[in-house]
Amino acid sequence: MATLSEREAQIAERIAWGASQKEVACDLGISRYTVDNILRKIYQKLHIGKVNELSAWWFCTHFNISFELSPLKRAIGAIALLMLVILNDFISEDTYCRNRSKKVRIEVCVRFKETV
Repeated sequence: MATLSEREAQIAERIAWGASQKEVACDLGISRYTVDNILRKIYQKLHIGKVNELSAWWFCTHFNISFELSPLKRAIGAIALLMLVILNDFISEDTYCRNRSKKVRIEVCVRFKETV
């Protein structure tokens, strides 16, 4: 198990929660390039290469979730999450996706050109 420095842990946590590199840099008062360099070091220490792998590692280590799940446990977890999404779809009146037609985009472009 790799151990991260205090700064690496701060950056890993913020990235795991979905912050962008710019947001992390602004929040910590450092350069975006510094955040990028520290992220590379984190990836090397953990032997990972993607942000979603970093998020999975962070949540598993901080919430004591085992990395080694059996296929049955994975299937049960996936089915449970799918059922929650489907249930929420029937209960909620909000839609997940907004459909935008070309007409809306043209109106926005026309309004923008009129103001300029």
